Amino acid sequence: MASSLKKAIRPIHLWAISVGLVISGEYFGWNYGWGVAGTIGFLLATIIITVLYITFIFSFTELTTAIPQAGGPFSYAQRALGPTGGLIAGYATLVEFLLATPAIALALGNYLHFLHPAIPVLWSAITVYILLTGVNLLGIKESASFTLLFTLLAVVELLVYLGIVAPHFQMANFLKDALPFGYSGVFAALPFAIWLYVCIEGVAMVAEEVKNPARNIPIGYISGILTLVLLAIAVMVFTGGITNWQRLSAIDYPLPEAIGIVLGKDNSITKIFAGIGLFGLIASFNGIIISYSRQIFALAREGYLPAILAMISSKRQTPYVALLVGAFAGIIALLIGRTDQLVILSVLGAIVMYVISMISLFILRKKEPQLERPFKVPFYPLFPIIALGLSLISLVAIIYYNVWLSVIFFVGLLAVWISYALVQKRKVKYGL
Repeated sequence: MASSLKKAIRPIHLWAISVGLVISGEYFGWNYGWGVAGTIGFLLATIIITVLYITFIFSFTELTTAIPQAGGPFSYAQRALGPTGGLIAGYATLVEFLLATPAIALALGNYLHFLHPAIPVLWSAITVYILLTGVNLLGIKESASFTLLFTLLAVVELLVYLGIVAPHFQMANFLKDALPFGYSGVFAALPFAIWLYVCIEGVAMVAEEVKNPARNIPIGYISGILTLVLLAIAVMVFTGGITNWQRLSAIDYPLPEAIGIVLGKDNSITKIFAGIGLFGLIASFNGIIISYSRQIFALAREGYLPAILAMISSKRQTPYVALLVGAFAGIIALLIGRTDQLVILSVLGAIVMYVISMISLFILRKKEPQLERPFKVPFYPLFPIIALGLSLISLVAIIYYNVWLSVIFFVGLLAVWISYALVQKRKVKYGL
């Protein structure tokens, strides 16, 4: 077996991975925020979260370039906070990425069902899981190139979508019953606003496979977040102004439905759009598979997970066991979870990881001032303070409005921590 990952990723691949990881969030999931906040309430939530992500990504890039390891947040937290910090960050990151993929898979299934009602949602989702896992088994260069192609197609498609719906935008539609639950709805909508950007930090998980990471990682992150901010605001605003937004607030295919409202469901352009709408979902799906497999690999390499999960293919230099196990876990989640539940749990994992990462940034600045930092966060300590503060506000809001899902998340964390502690105790006892 090979012992290291292959360095094959260039700046254009990093842009594609960073945008591709997230771009499915423009296609579905965010619209559930309308259902709890209305259009203006969700716009306010999105502005808050956009500030969070801009400050977070600039801060996170410092960590990624200083410690370019496949573990990403887990590696930073372990270095700053010790084994327990690493465990919390690793668990949160796995929840984020492992549950984002089945949410996207369900949306893929619903898009296909929208195109051809005879296609079953669940089985098509499982089929895509298997196919894209196979693509990733071919190697990181092949997988990154695949993501690049589908990300470019997805961005072009969103621009075409905006060109179609923008002429039909009416401010009266966007402002009708725009804040139905008052300002409390803004906080309830935060997890769905986070869905517009969540997983972009997955670029950190391929850091070991990047050529010249000190130069290329900042390019990938910053160009990616700017692309996503522009697309997110535009898609959300223009879609909310073409009809009664409540028609689109509880479905997994809001963009094809919106095109259908504008042009008619039987229009050939509507069918074509729904078909190529799969590009964005596939780009995110594939990018997140890359990320969760590297996270599993890194956790296993450090002894947090069984060592077999750190095995690398000698020919392709891919963590093939981690890829297969991650796919199995995602398919199980497909069978037992709903899209909105999976979105909230994924976002909860992300926010916990953001909090741990920003704390790690402050500790490492103090603990290791001589650590080489090829990229330093601008306006330190303001940017990481803003990112940490908004992350904590988001965490409180998610827990308050989703108590039982939060209980599931934290009980899982407790179970993982107890299991890890028992294993470590056994190793000490028997000198393993």
